[in-house]
Amino acid sequence: MRYTIGELAEIIDGDRGKNYPQQSEFMAEGYCLFLNTGNVTTSGFSFESNQFITKEKSDLLRKGKLRRRDIVYTTRGTVGNAGFFSESVPYEHIRINSGMVIIRPNESVVCTEFLYQILKSSYYRPYFQQYCTGSAQPQLPIKNLSKIELDIPALERQYQIANILSAYDTLIENNQKQIKLLEEAAQRLYKEWFVDLRFPGHETTPIVNGIPEGWSRKTVEECLSFHGNGGWGKETSMGKNEHPGKVIRGTDIEDVKAGRFNDIPLRYHTDNDIKKRTLKIHDLVFELSNGNINNIGRCLLIDDLVLKNCGENTICASFCKLLRPVNRLHSLILYWEIQDMQTSGRMLPLKKHGANGINNFDFDGFLNHELLIPDNACMLKPIEAIMAKISIIQGQFALLTEARDRLLPKLMSGEIEA
Repeated sequence: MRYTIGELAEIIDGDRGKNYPQQSEFMAEGYCLFLNTGNVTTSGFSFESNQFITKEKSDLLRKGKLRRRDIVYTTRGTVGNAGFFSESVPYEHIRINSGMVIIRPNESVVCTEFLYQILKSSYYRPYFQQYCTGSAQPQLPIKNLSKIELDIPALERQYQIANILSAYDTLIENNQKQIKLLEEAAQRLYKEWFVDLRFPGHETTPIVNGIPEGWSRKTVEECLSFHGNGGWGKETSMGKNEHPGKVIRGTDIEDVKAGRFNDIPLRYHTDNDIKKRTLKIHDLVFELSNGNINNIGRCLLIDDLVLKNCGENTICASFCKLLRPVNRLHSLILYWEIQDMQTSGRMLPLKKHGANGINNFDFDGFLNHELLIPDNACMLKPIEAIMAKISIIQGQFALLTEARDRLLPKLMSGEIEA
């Protein structure tokens, strides 16, 4: 039968009134998780970078608090990401921000897991985006979302379809866990060898002027051949298949690292508009400003897989910086130094709040930050081997996600039996 989303579920907005949290009220830990754009991805919730509010602040907000089995759906900027507040989510108190809504299904009509698969599917995303308003920043108003019609099979079949697709979700989640473990291994290796200087042979290596003999100190700026601002590109009269381009934003970085390439927003550019800023192999996309101070400094290394999937006409967004290292050695050292600065807290002194409440970053201070460059690029081979494994799993992630999203409409139409 055909239902509107408004008939299938209650759609609940967040509290956008005077009690909406200010940036200064967010904490790294606390009573209530206040969702940010990085928490709701194309593959569900991600809790890599969280912000919390106190119980007192949460109690002042009139609406927008999740119940178990609710679905969160992003409706502004990046439209169409979804997260399912299942029993496996490790937080009891969660509220949405102003760019999201809560979808609370009527489970006598629709299986929540089934509706969640539809909402997060890349197959349905273009259909939902037809109901968006705005061009610079797309939005999907609740009144439009509630009118979207879906063909919904009987409940029994919904459960069957949800069970099949959840098996893919389990494989995808395992991929994510493997990527995380490998990234942590590479980061530990970098810290041990290049920060703590406990590299193979360190016991017999002379220390000259505070660094291993043959090594050198270089500032970030000295390691770069170019650095520049990002942008949003410029639409042209050409059709999207004639001259497409993409923009990687700060909020896309985790998606791209995980292999979710297809959901990066498409823009159109003139050749002159992107010539200097087109991303190349070994470039870094470095995030400067976002609604969550923890996200400042997030970094994406452009490798063969990223460039292949994103295409040649890709630039980084206006609140990111393009960093172009002199060579691959400098690229890898800079990338893993940034990761270590983030996790160790060494990046914090460079992060600051602007007078307007928007997070800013001391980029000049970052450019003057010193790195230790080894005399032998072969020292990075073990880290490169780990990164190669990550790249393979990212490719598997992309294939699994594509297979799952292709399977959904075929199961719903009966082309494939559940």
